[in-house]
Amino acid sequence: MSPTAPAADPHPSDSYLLPVAVSTPAHSAVGDLLTYASARALPPGTLVRVPLGRREVLGVVWDAPPQPAPLPPGMAARPIASVLDGIAPLDAAWRRLVAFTARYYQRALGEVALAALPPQLRDLAPEQLARRLRRPTPPAHSPDGTSPSIALTAEQTSAAARIGVERGPFLLFGSTGSGKTEVYLHCVQRALAAHPAAQALVMVPEINLTPQLEARFRQRFAPQYGDAAVVSMHSGMTHPQRLKSWLAAHTGAARIVLGTRMAVFASLPGLALIVVDEEHDASYKQQEGARYSARDLAVWRGREQGAKVILGSATPSLESWHASIPTAEGGPGRYLRLHMPSRIGADAGGGTTADDGAGSGERTVAPVLLPLPLGEGGGEGLRPDPRPAAHQADKAGLPRLRLVDMGQQPRGAVFSPPLLAAITERVERGEQCLVLLNRRGYAPVLHCHDCGWKSDCPHCSAHQVFHKIDRTLRCHHCGAAQRVPRACPGCGNPDILPLGRGTEQLEEQLAALLRNVITPDRRAARVARIDADTTRAKGALEEQLAQVHSGEVDVLVGTQMVAKGHDFRRITLVAAVQPDGALFSSDFRAPERLFALLMQAAGRAGRDARYVAAQGSAPEMWVQTWHPDHAVYAALRRHDYPAFAARQLAERKEAGMPPFTHQALVRADARAQEAAQAFLQAACDAARGANLPGLDQVFLFPPVPLTIQRVANVERAQMLLESASRAALQRFLAAWQPLLHAERPRHRGLVRWLVDVDPQVI
Repeated sequence: MSPTAPAADPHPSDSYLLPVAVSTPAHSAVGDLLTYASARALPPGTLVRVPLGRREVLGVVWDAPPQPAPLPPGMAARPIASVLDGIAPLDAAWRRLVAFTARYYQRALGEVALAALPPQLRDLAPEQLARRLRRPTPPAHSPDGTSPSIALTAEQTSAAARIGVERGPFLLFGSTGSGKTEVYLHCVQRALAAHPAAQALVMVPEINLTPQLEARFRQRFAPQYGDAAVVSMHSGMTHPQRLKSWLAAHTGAARIVLGTRMAVFASLPGLALIVVDEEHDASYKQQEGARYSARDLAVWRGREQGAKVILGSATPSLESWHASIPTAEGGPGRYLRLHMPSRIGADAGGGTTADDGAGSGERTVAPVLLPLPLGEGGGEGLRPDPRPAAHQADKAGLPRLRLVDMGQQPRGAVFSPPLLAAITERVERGEQCLVLLNRRGYAPVLHCHDCGWKSDCPHCSAHQVFHKIDRTLRCHHCGAAQRVPRACPGCGNPDILPLGRGTEQLEEQLAALLRNVITPDRRAARVARIDADTTRAKGALEEQLAQVHSGEVDVLVGTQMVAKGHDFRRITLVAAVQPDGALFSSDFRAPERLFALLMQAAGRAGRDARYVAAQGSAPEMWVQTWHPDHAVYAALRRHDYPAFAARQLAERKEAGMPPFTHQALVRADARAQEAAQAFLQAACDAARGANLPGLDQVFLFPPVPLTIQRVANVERAQMLLESASRAALQRFLAAWQPLLHAERPRHRGLVRWLVDVDPQVI
């Protein structure tokens, strides 16, 4: 399709008609590529500015289709406004990545292409860009420096060696603290040394993990390649910062790119290695716009560009675990699994021995997440480990589990007496503790006992969360906020109370409970909180993490943002106080996510073997639960992820769930729930009436409301599609797109619709 106009003056015969990808409205009738005229030939991948309606927008010259459609008689293509000559064309590999993403995730090509570029590029004129490119930059490398090297353990050496000689992709299954990052560093160093233009992409799931990773990579590689060789890419950076990093990667000046999911689209002409750390994390799935999986795209990009791909995790996603089951064991064998079960320093005796708690005085190696009693005379409500000591010693160096049955604790206790005693003991020894609750705010809801009023959001089918620190009620879905009422709006009762607990309340209660606890340096215990509320200001997260690392914090309360990836050297006890909420979720992935969260949280304890040995203590993970016999906790007792994964995969296979089937969601947002479901049902009927290709292999479920069906006064409904064949599902979705477009004008009140392929939340 072309943005054409009546031809008052036809273009000269020597002009060129070029296909250009521009960002058009999502699900609009405008085609993927628009035709523009140019006075000179431009290679595919060239960045240009073109007129679109009354605006001038950024576009990318694309590969010409095999049979370009001619312009209608009497129409002429509008000319390209300007060319960004200062930037080399985006290469064919990048364009193939964008084209695949748009095709697989059912989005417009231009939407994906432009979203993958730095936002500032969309606003810069060629002259402004030229001035920016003329700014001096530091040297790309230091000719006299060499990268420091660190000796690898036997497990690290074996994993790195296999990555060096085999094709992959690789699933690096290493326990928390086993040294996966050092394997990444070693593989990056080897890749960069192999070719002077080689580049590496290292991804992490969340922005808050990038500062410590960047510091570690700079420490390793800046002496040899210079500071400019390591750049970060994530949405927390300013637009100029993102453009600078993108240009460094695109020109090859940056040899290493560290980033979150958006970095998978970085222009890396010399890409030789991709690392996806914590590959199981749901944050790799984009939840707005094109809903791509950065992990899956990394695997596809590595195969397409001949780059090696390493997926690392202590708790791999079940999709990746299944893909790594060898063909000899009945699996697909698409990934090569590499196992690193031991913690760094475990064989040095640091923090690996602990009293068995039975009063015998026998010393045994304490594995991660083993339920042990507190010791003679204590431990009421704790589940003992029935296994012999020899079996308990098979996972040296990892924290042991203390599973607390809250049914045997004092009524209404937030912290069980054994857990509070353990925290007190650690603080008095100068050690740090981490308390995990994956719910921010003071309480999830305020309520009135007299009339039953609750602090519901007026715009969403959800509660407004009570934040005591500023006396507000805030909706965590639409952002609506209001002051806490002085009395119940329903009956006037002044006694409205918080129901449930959040991290803010835990921080307050712990500070009160530990107010008389004195540390070895003769000061009162200090409790701090890290969550999305305390880290809103720029630099706040880095400042708070620095306080933890420097020992200014004795007990850290936080959400899942502090439970994974961070290298806290002095934390020896981690406690999950209310993890049961995920046990009975309707989401079939909830057990997998809870297991991963608790395992990752446990991995924050005892990471410095020398410190633990000097303290003479053993790292521990505490879990307070009302369901101590649940299968998830049974798996945690054994610290046996392979067994947990095998059971989960067996259940999913029997139920026909991913990875044994393939799913997509079509979601509709409307002013009324009836309108949203009517659109989905009409689209379903149209698909069946047209007998679309692949329909015989795709099952369409009836439309249903979302769990939280109203957000910001918009009603939401969805329809699930399932197929045993990924190819059949893709054929069906591609053929269905025109019908979905055609159906929208017939439904008044419909706000938007979208397709989510391989959804993570159903």
